[in-house]
Amino acid sequence: MGFVPFLLYVLVTSFTPGPNNFMAMSNASRYGFGRTLRFSLGVGAGFFVIVLLCSYFNLFLYNLIPTIQFVMSLLGSAYMIYLAFKIIRSKPGAPDGEPESLNSFAAGAMLQFVNPKAILYGITVTSTFILPFYQSHLSLILFSLGLALVGVLSTSSWALFGSLFQRFLSGWQRSFNLLMGLLLIYSAAAIFM
Repeated sequence: MGFVPFLLYVLVTSFTPGPNNFMAMSNASRYGFGRTLRFSLGVGAGFFVIVLLCSYFNLFLYNLIPTIQFVMSLLGSAYMIYLAFKIIRSKPGAPDGEPESLNSFAAGAMLQFVNPKAILYGITVTSTFILPFYQSHLSLILFSLGLALVGVLSTSSWALFGSLFQRFLSGWQRSFNLLMGLLLIYSAAAIFM
């Protein structure tokens, strides 16, 4: 496994704007960082389940159709390139008007099951970077835990530094988005190098 492309993909996808990070930033601005930690932990728990399910789904496909690995790598790369262009063209903004019930462990966990970014991320990261090299139950659980931890760190960072990120993104949005997009394109290309 190419560790640098894997790490870049995980960091760019986890720390760029998305439903989890916007919700964490929004919750923290309303209720404070401490009360938003439960939401971030819920995101991690839900994401752990999503990645584990994606791992076993992809492993099932690999065992059922061995030639699907190349196709899944190709699809994963295509999704990363699509995501890169979405990031490059995205505009700042955060959701408004959420009730306090959305700042809970359960809300953070359940968000993962309706969050297309999380589901596609889980499918892509497992099929492209993990399963071609690791297939034991222990490794799938450990990767899922590690990726869930990154999810908690990402949402907690957005909660803690929400105002800094918001100011940075509004002032340097184009440059930041371009850099994140180019890093994703590099990760997609590195899969085939």
